[in-house]
Amino acid sequence: MTIDRRRALALGALTLGGATMPGLAAAQGRSRARFPKGFVWGSATAGYQVEGNMLGADLWQLEQNKPTVFMEPSGDACNSFELWARDLDIVQAMGLNAYRFSVEWARIEPVRGQFSLAMLDHYKAIVAGCHARGLKPLVTFNHFVAPLWFSAQGGWTHADAPALFARYCDKVARAFGADIAMAMTLNEPNILLMLERMLPPPVWDMQAACLDAASARLGVPRMVTANVARRSDLPALTQGMLKGHREARAAIKAVCPDLPVGVTLSVADEQASGKDSLRDTVRAERYGAWLEAVKGDDFVGVQNYERAVWNAQGHLPPPEGADLNWSGTEVWAPSLAGAVRYVHEATGLPILVSEHGVGTDDDTLRARFIPAALQHLHAAMDDGVPVLGYVHWSLLDNFEWIFGYKPHFGLCTVNRETFERTPKPSASVLGAIARANAV
Repeated sequence: MTIDRRRALALGALTLGGATMPGLAAAQGRSRARFPKGFVWGSATAGYQVEGNMLGADLWQLEQNKPTVFMEPSGDACNSFELWARDLDIVQAMGLNAYRFSVEWARIEPVRGQFSLAMLDHYKAIVAGCHARGLKPLVTFNHFVAPLWFSAQGGWTHADAPALFARYCDKVARAFGADIAMAMTLNEPNILLMLERMLPPPVWDMQAACLDAASARLGVPRMVTANVARRSDLPALTQGMLKGHREARAAIKAVCPDLPVGVTLSVADEQASGKDSLRDTVRAERYGAWLEAVKGDDFVGVQNYERAVWNAQGHLPPPEGADLNWSGTEVWAPSLAGAVRYVHEATGLPILVSEHGVGTDDDTLRARFIPAALQHLHAAMDDGVPVLGYVHWSLLDNFEWIFGYKPHFGLCTVNRETFERTPKPSASVLGAIARANAV
């Protein structure tokens, strides 16, 4: 399929429920591009962002801190700890066949060495709920958040960290690993490397002040988290997580040898502009160590939200007239395929699109963006890139870390008082593609 042909198809439309949704690829007279049988179609959440009231987690302490880098506290979030079955019902009703969620270490091991059977049973029930609805459970073992005791002792910079994480993964795998479809050890462990060039020094100073204040309040020498960090901690954090991933993978495989195990990485579609572009230097910084570490994995989770164009001086701003997300970053549909192509070329591994989406209050942009990106993804698959599935971020408008509830990535809105979930039109767009297994 030529580039011009793909561009033309992105302007097609599919009539859904009596409404014409711009951007779907059912142009008149054209057969739709079909995905392979068994292709994974899902949506994702993360425990801390939707469950609410995770008092034993490291980030809960940072939210309550003074000073804090968080715009607002997470509070009840979407109350998904209680309403997880309702969330699964929505995923099923959309026509998807998978649900990605995280099990929360802070709930399962609230005190070092003490594991909660009740919390293991809680997440086991969610796995069973997926199966009851015909959904593949895609389970992230750690989505940024750790128990307070873990981070209070130095987090991933502590010598014991990889072994402690592997022990926790062993407990989860023994409890219900045989019943999950795919396992992801860590979510975006390279995210701080992505941010290293992007965040100005005052922001790093604010994060350090928040962590130092929390350390003083807790009476510990140095609190370290994987979501809010001191710039000086990045090398040790990265090394700890690299080793933690390898040991966790081995622990899970020891219990469930046939379970596909991988890690998810944040990957921009980096592009070079002009002579002496920084593109390859930036790629080495952001991904180099991780693209080596995943070579023993069964797949790589790619999480893409943007492209990044680099010249010799730095990152170029979005072109004039580009679609922009809530933060002013360019929304560019081909970026997903570009990121997937790059990671597969670097590793030779199958790819799961474990996150992809857009933070915007304009759901018509999301409704256009999903099918356009999937058309480019399908073209990459036509070129031989093995893609296992597509998981959209996020199922719900949820707590987006330091930005609180301002960014909206969800396929559903959530009433913060009643917790009522209301699907947006974009949910029907993705659902129609998934039901047809074609775009």
